[in-house]
Amino acid sequence: MTATMKILVVDDEDLARARIKALLEGIDDVECVGEAANGLQAVERIRELSPDVVILDIQMPGMDGLEVVDALDEPPLIVFATAYDEYAIRAFEVNSIDYLLKPIERNRFAEAIARARALLSEGPELGEQLERLAGLLRSRGVNRLPVQKGKRIILVDLADITWAGVADELVFVHTKKERYLVNLTMTELESRLDPGTFFRIHRSSIVNLNHVVEIVPWFSGKYKVIVDDAERSELVLSRARAKSLREIFPW
Repeated sequence: MTATMKILVVDDEDLARARIKALLEGIDDVECVGEAANGLQAVERIRELSPDVVILDIQMPGMDGLEVVDALDEPPLIVFATAYDEYAIRAFEVNSIDYLLKPIERNRFAEAIARARALLSEGPELGEQLERLAGLLRSRGVNRLPVQKGKRIILVDLADITWAGVADELVFVHTKKERYLVNLTMTELESRLDPGTFFRIHRSSIVNLNHVVEIVPWFSGKYKVIVDDAERSELVLSRARAKSLREIFPW
């Protein structure tokens, strides 16, 4: 008897998730155990539900599909779904389990599910496939961060970020002239930034060391770090982090 394959559907568009769930209904021995509308939800659902396979949209607000996989210690089998054309997707094709080009065709979807089922039955070879996917993530060399400005999703060059901080329990990154919302916690954001360039000076702020222009004594052993944005923002350097920053910028 064939085991039922548990599938999680992840896409930021309601219609896209509904389409995938409808396609699953026509395939035997599969169960849609849940769905997620963004990257953060996807990570939570994967950890909670332990699906065998995730149908994962690549381009989503805040945290894209590749970043979702990157956030998981042991990702399940991933089938990417994307609106990119076939030329753009070739880089993913050679490193992913499979991909589906939107609008998804029924026969192509069935092929992807069959491939996933075959890989699940192969055991050790599945591990090799997942390692190939991990290699894709490690080699991406992404130097931009998806951020929100109103309803727009913008990719900001990491080098342009002067600092990041918390305001009204939301996380924002700042460039010299703009502020953008990030769909991550401070800890998650810190984990995605190069520690050689970005330094967490306080539980509520991270600075780009290349944009620090002054370190000013404040009080009670604390300092303020000034960055070169338009406001010359002054950020508190905690006593606990001052020693580590001194090792980078001795004073």
